[in-house]
Amino acid sequence: MRAHLGDQLVIERATTGAAKRDGVIIGLHHEDGTPPYDVRWSDTDEVTLVFPGPDAHIRHLEHGRPGSTRAPSGPDRAEAATPARAPGPGDIGRRVAAERRRQSLSREETARRAGMASGYLDYLEEQPADPSTATLIRLADALGTTVTTLRGGGMDLPPGGGQALLHPQLRDIGPEECRTLLSTHGVGRIAVSASGGRPAIVPVNYDVIDDAIVFRTAPNRTPAAAVGTEVAFEVDHMDEALGQGWSVLAVGPASVVTEPDMVRRLTEHAHTTPWAGGEREMWVSIRPAHLTGRRITPADE
Repeated sequence: MRAHLGDQLVIERATTGAAKRDGVIIGLHHEDGTPPYDVRWSDTDEVTLVFPGPDAHIRHLEHGRPGSTRAPSGPDRAEAATPARAPGPGDIGRRVAAERRRQSLSREETARRAGMASGYLDYLEEQPADPSTATLIRLADALGTTVTTLRGGGMDLPPGGGQALLHPQLRDIGPEECRTLLSTHGVGRIAVSASGGRPAIVPVNYDVIDDAIVFRTAPNRTPAAAVGTEVAFEVDHMDEALGQGWSVLAVGPASVVTEPDMVRRLTEHAHTTPWAGGEREMWVSIRPAHLTGRRITPADE
C-alpha cells in the first residue's frame, strides 16, 4: 500500500452493519508512501496515526477511486503523463504560516502547542484545507491570536465595536511581559511632533532587535521626525469576540542608524518590508526607557 498527501484512506468494515470510515491522509512517515499515515477522519475531524489493516484501501486523489501503484492504461495514461499542478495553500493556511513565521515558531513547535500532528500543520499550510472550528481555536491559542484573525474576518471593520465584558478587569503588565508582547507584533504606532509642531500618530512596520524597536522610513516622511527626540510607541491587540485585549507603551529616545554593518544586519533580519512601499531605507531605532502595559480580562482570571 502506497499513498500521497491528500489521498483518502477508506476502511470497509467486515462486520455486518458496521459503518465505513474514511479520512484524508495529511502526514507520511516514509518517503515511499508506505504506512503508517497521519489521517484526519471525516466523522470526528480528529487526527490519528494509522497502521492500515486488510480492510483498508487508498482512494487516490488524482483519480478518485481505489487504486494501486500500477501505471494506468488506455485514456488514463495520457492524463497521468501530465503532472497535475500542485494546489497552493488556502487563505487560512497562509495566515497561519505568516503568524507562525512572525513569531519565529517552527511548525513542530506550533503543532505541539496546538496539540495536533505536525503532518496536519504541514498539510494546512501547503494545501487548500478547511480546518474545523475546534482546530482553529487550538491554533489561535497556540499563536496568541484569534479565530477571526486566522479566518480573515473583520478585516474591514473598525476595532472596538464588540461587546464589553460583563465584569472586566484592567491590570498592569510588567516590563518582561511587555517586552514579550512587543516582540510578537509587526505593526505599531509612533507619536511624533510633525512639521509645524503639530502632533501626529502614524503606524509603522517594526521589528525588535537587541531590545530596540526599529523601523524603516524616509527622511521626508512623518516618522522621521522621531529622530533626535523622545517618542512614544504603542502596540495593542484586541479580541473582539471575547471583549479582551492588551496594549503596550514604550517611551524612549529615537535615533537614526548609520553604522553600515548594523544597517545590513537590520535589513537581513527584518520580517517584512514597509507595507507603504517606496524608497524607505532610513532605519530608526527607539531604545525604550520606560515600558508600561495594560490588559483587559474577565474579573475571575
